[in-house]
Amino acid sequence: MRMCVMDVGANAVRLVVVDAEDGVPLPVHTAKWKVRLSEETGPSGVIPEESVGRLVEAVAEAARTARRWGAAEPLAFATTVVRSAPNRVEVLRAIGEETGVPLCTLPGEVEAELTFLGARRWMGWRAGPLAMFDIGGGSLEVAFGRGRLPDYVASLPLGARRLTREFFDGEDPPTEQSVKALRRKVRHQLRDVAARIRWEGPRTAVGTSRTFQQLARLGGAAPGRHGPFMARQLSRADLRRCRDRLAELPVAERAALPGVSAPRAAQSLAGAIVGHTAMKLTGVKTVTLCPWAIREGVLLRHMEDGGAWWAEVSQGEATAPAARPVPLRAAAL
Repeated sequence: MRMCVMDVGANAVRLVVVDAEDGVPLPVHTAKWKVRLSEETGPSGVIPEESVGRLVEAVAEAARTARRWGAAEPLAFATTVVRSAPNRVEVLRAIGEETGVPLCTLPGEVEAELTFLGARRWMGWRAGPLAMFDIGGGSLEVAFGRGRLPDYVASLPLGARRLTREFFDGEDPPTEQSVKALRRKVRHQLRDVAARIRWEGPRTAVGTSRTFQQLARLGGAAPGRHGPFMARQLSRADLRRCRDRLAELPVAERAALPGVSAPRAAQSLAGAIVGHTAMKLTGVKTVTLCPWAIREGVLLRHMEDGGAWWAEVSQGEATAPAARPVPLRAAAL
């Protein structure tokens, strides 16, 4: 069976086409279309009409690509930038009417559950009680669990792009006062979540986001070209050194560092602060980098539980302002 997932994120529309063999989504084609929503969306969060037009074009091309590869209708979802936009319903409706793709948004807690599922399947049961951290552009997702799906999830407004805009706008490099203010906010927001994770005492902690991947590379981990099966870890001590180094540099010099891409250079410091603070408050000394995240989680959930759950999650969002996705935990573990 050939399936595909379409992820509309802050910077790009990503398509992953897989063959579902023996319960494993084996990738056969991946593609990306840059949309730069985060750069074009102002403080109000409203997605401009021009950006919506480019987004429609990217989604349409992704759908055509999926068909060329013989995949079923995409499991299509949008993350924080679209989910938080005041004109979210209008954006989703325009995409549905002009492309035929039923794009939906997922609550942050559902994103955390699906990302955890991807991490659990990659890490396996030998990982034991598992904590998961995912630093996105608009939010931080945290989850903990002993089984297939997490026992505890949280989604916090601590995304790297969001915090960069809030604390470092116009500062390059940022002032010491701004860095301290950001660290205070992250500590305050994470206090209760961190206490729960610390109390649970996870055996293994994973980082699943592009932010963690770039920070691990900066900390000395193997580059991505070595493949997904190369073991990669990031210690709290190394992350602190990365954080302090990034704080001293302007954006242009950060972009020249190993692992730091130019589009993400500006938000790399905020990501490092969130990551280090999360690890410190939860008592985690090392995170293992996990290449599977929400896209793989969506595919796995569909493969393991069938299509009914996705129909429930995605129904109504593009046409009814009051409609919200339902929790996934209703399914048996």
